[in-house]
Amino acid sequence: MKPTREVGLVGYGAYVPRFRIPATEIARVWDGIEDNGVPIESKSVPGPDEDVATMSIEAAQNALLRAGIAPTDVGAVWVGTESKPYAVKPTSTIVAEALGIGPFTQAADWEFACKAGSEALQAAFGMVGSGMLSYAMALGMDTAQGRPGDALEYTAGAGGAALIVGLAEESLAVLEASTSYVTDTPDFFRRQHQHYPQHGHRFTGKPAYFHHVLNASQNLLDELGQTPADYEYVVFHQPNVKFPLKATRALGFSRDQVMTGLLSNRIGNTYAGAALIGLTAVLDEAKPGDKVFVCTFGSGAGSDAFSFVMTDMIEERRTRARSTQMYVERNTTIDYATYGRYRKKFVMN
Repeated sequence: MKPTREVGLVGYGAYVPRFRIPATEIARVWDGIEDNGVPIESKSVPGPDEDVATMSIEAAQNALLRAGIAPTDVGAVWVGTESKPYAVKPTSTIVAEALGIGPFTQAADWEFACKAGSEALQAAFGMVGSGMLSYAMALGMDTAQGRPGDALEYTAGAGGAALIVGLAEESLAVLEASTSYVTDTPDFFRRQHQHYPQHGHRFTGKPAYFHHVLNASQNLLDELGQTPADYEYVVFHQPNVKFPLKATRALGFSRDQVMTGLLSNRIGNTYAGAALIGLTAVLDEAKPGDKVFVCTFGSGAGSDAFSFVMTDMIEERRTRARSTQMYVERNTTIDYATYGRYRKKFVMN
């Protein structure tokens, strides 16, 4: 898929909470031992005063600084998440108001599990590419949930990214093309009134993640007539460390191409923000002319794949705001009791 007008990313920003709980601490509480082959090193945890709205605002501020545009120039604010603070009330209007965007702007919350952010990004490319808007902002942000003691609790982190779309001549990364691939695969879901999501264990890997990521990625490569060797970087959705590395090998990318954007070992799976925050880490390092391949995944299930080419603007724009690695590196370790209090895991009668 390609829009009528050439478009790209004019600004980007990330945010990750500073608190971290080691996976070994979760294992100690629930398994009685710390060294039981935990899937990641640690995950990010929102503070008691943080939610999707507050985290989105900081990521969006960074994106606006890099874009160098006035907030009122942004014609759409779309927040992709599966953990918005209100069941019925948009997060996007809170973000837009806090940033000084609007009131004459389009605002909405997007849902598609872990690819809610990339769904919003696809729409942003379409709206700007059609000429309806000059700039559109897409966010992928989550304070992901995990049932105490469940496998998801080890990896369900928090954080995400904001991306501002504009015309190619103003962009630090130009979109070559994108594609989407979806099926009705019930690998992960949460019914109304349920507090925690549940996963369809045997559907999680091959029929869900790998089927969609590999098909969307290969389709885009074929449409562009390109191979993995044409790219300097690749970013996949990262629910853990093993899945993106396996997808990397299956498609013919190298380990070196994927490691810059692979953050899940340090901050966990940030769900709607996972692939997008990986992209921001790559943008912090990529050089003019570098090509970047991105493929997201959302349970339910589907993938969005994108191909970008860096422009000469990337090196100056990245210096205007805090880097993604800065957020990853700053951390305060907490124990399970503090984590449980911050995430309201304990119910008192």
